[in-house]
Amino acid sequence: MMEQGIIPDGRWMIIVNPNAGVQKGTKEWPKIHRIIEKEGVDHDFLLTEHKDHAIHLTRKSIEKGYRKIVVVGGDGTLNEVLNGIFLQQTCPVQDIIMGMIPIGTGNDWCRMFNVPFEYEGAVKLLKQQNTFVQDVGKVSYQKKDQTYDRYFMNVTGMGYDALVAKKTNLFKEKGYGGPLTYLWFVFASLFQYKFLDAVIEVDGNPEFKGEIFSMNVGICKYNGGGMMQVPNAIPDDGLLDMTLIVKAPKWLVIRHTSKLYNGTLINLDIVKTFRGKTIRIRSTRKIYLEADGESLGHTPFTYEILPKALRVVTGELANW
Repeated sequence: MMEQGIIPDGRWMIIVNPNAGVQKGTKEWPKIHRIIEKEGVDHDFLLTEHKDHAIHLTRKSIEKGYRKIVVVGGDGTLNEVLNGIFLQQTCPVQDIIMGMIPIGTGNDWCRMFNVPFEYEGAVKLLKQQNTFVQDVGKVSYQKKDQTYDRYFMNVTGMGYDALVAKKTNLFKEKGYGGPLTYLWFVFASLFQYKFLDAVIEVDGNPEFKGEIFSMNVGICKYNGGGMMQVPNAIPDDGLLDMTLIVKAPKWLVIRHTSKLYNGTLINLDIVKTFRGKTIRIRSTRKIYLEADGESLGHTPFTYEILPKALRVVTGELANW
């Protein structure tokens, strides 16, 4: 619930998604809330009720005076809160601190920043408030003949990755799924998928033209529940990292599954990598997009980087 009146500087607004982790949030939130109160974290909280509700709740919370926002949910909820932060016009984004208590199925952003999956550890990070200022990406895309923008702070996927994300999301909406759901659909969707053509420019320079299997553009390394499809991504270097898998026999996906998890996928001949501040992608047939696991629209895409744009609460950081 949200208290009325002046908001103390140190108070967190907690945005809770009850449906995160295939409705894990409904069961786990009372337990998490007890830990938050036990640790003496000054807070109010709000529960989301539908898709994109967290965007609205975040904007309204900032308008009311909150400058510290916590996500209790998964990567999709994190993305919605991020977009709420960047769409609000009440204060500079630099005034906001964002934290997370993960209860999703993937929790890939947390892997990058060593935010514990264990609730007590995640809550203690909020108290310690060690922060890091990371880059944020912005991608424009088409949907129903209109152009939309979406901010992201982890990884986006196109082509096969977007198809797998869409199937995973639909499965979760029906109340099924778990940590291995994404991997299951990596295999289950292979024979349905058709290769697509793409033209790619990085920082205005033509880099690729041909048929593609899958593409990822990332700020951080992990997606799909621990896969490293953009293993060279550094979250504060002011650059977008892109991994492109070109048209290849589909059985190679099965053969090289382990390379999706250890980051060595990029060493294969069928994989190309790029790095830049802007990326533009167009195609003859529609290529679809997901951002931080959220299914969106289709080509053409324009990516840009917002360097060191968001302050986040982290665990102990690795040397990237």
